Amino acid sequence: METALSDREETRKALKFSFFKSKKKKQRKPKTKLREWVDAIIFAVIAATIIRWIFLEAFTIPTPSMERSLLVGDFLFVSKIHYGPRTPKTPLQIPLTHQKIWGTDIPSYLEWIQLPQYRLPGLSHVKRNDVVVFNYPPEFKYPVDLKTNYIKRCIAVPGDIIEVRDAQVYINGEPGENPPLMQFRYFIYTKERINERVFKQHEISDHTRDLRGNGYFVFTSPAYARQLESLPFIDQVKLLERNDDDVEPRIFPDSRVFPWNADFFGPVKIPGKGMTIELTRENLATYRSVITNYEGHEDVKIENGKLFIDGKQLTEYTFKQNYYFMMGDNRHNSEDSRFWGFVPEDHIVGKAFFIWLSLDPNEGFLGKVRWSRFFNLIR
Repeated sequence: METALSDREETRKALKFSFFKSKKKKQRKPKTKLREWVDAIIFAVIAATIIRWIFLEAFTIPTPSMERSLLVGDFLFVSKIHYGPRTPKTPLQIPLTHQKIWGTDIPSYLEWIQLPQYRLPGLSHVKRNDVVVFNYPPEFKYPVDLKTNYIKRCIAVPGDIIEVRDAQVYINGEPGENPPLMQFRYFIYTKERINERVFKQHEISDHTRDLRGNGYFVFTSPAYARQLESLPFIDQVKLLERNDDDVEPRIFPDSRVFPWNADFFGPVKIPGKGMTIELTRENLATYRSVITNYEGHEDVKIENGKLFIDGKQLTEYTFKQNYYFMMGDNRHNSEDSRFWGFVPEDHIVGKAFFIWLSLDPNEGFLGKVRWSRFFNLIR
């Protein structure tokens, strides 16, 4: 009797196992082609988003502010690991977008959730003469991580004193290192019409003929300016710089207090984390935009030359983060820190790393690709 019960029990277990096994097999249906494509796309988007956030992000150069170090039409990769990637501040965003959905004016994000932003450890810190991508600081209509991306060269770091005299940058009283391909605005005096071939030979892409026929306005390097002046049909090539008593109304920080211009600027000290300043009239004029806009205060006011934070008057102030001074290599054709101020550390995106493609917007199909610029490291 026990043997018969045992046999029945074994049979029941075998049938039960066979039932679940066959049911399990039935559940493993092969994926359809559509499902495979959807899975592949989701995986690719997730992988691309992680790579873009932590390692590398692709950018293009839309303006000539960095010429000739970087040209309009250069496509480059920016390293996030050099300075450390930032954690997302605006998480409700369509992947692989920035401000708008591709090809539309529809915002690609929602501001319902704004997270605290942190920077993960990186390989190094921002150094003088690094070419840096950052979010444009005065663009307050977007969250920090979605402000327009700019690319400039870091000229001064926290604690440096920067000054520009006769268009030459000085750092802590010493002449700064000039980029080898730095450009300025010149006027070419000539009654002749210069052939486009001459401009191409001297790598001049931006030139405008004077309406009176006296010559051309160009942006070029000092070395090419000397070469042009040696040509028999050119009378003179003159650097177009401002006088030290010219005042540019848009100059940073306040032309009413500091009567400077782009060629005669400063001196001004770059603020850094832990640096304390006395709130004098000059210091308040210099650093008011930093304290008001980038230090994270919810209740900050400046009234009658006095600073109030959370209703309390301060006589000195200690900065909460590092700041940097950025300038374009095309010194007379660049909207940079001379006009809108310091770049906060939390606005730093990454270090420009190398060019992976370069297309000349002024050339036809056959001559459009600048082959010599492929995979050039950015210095």
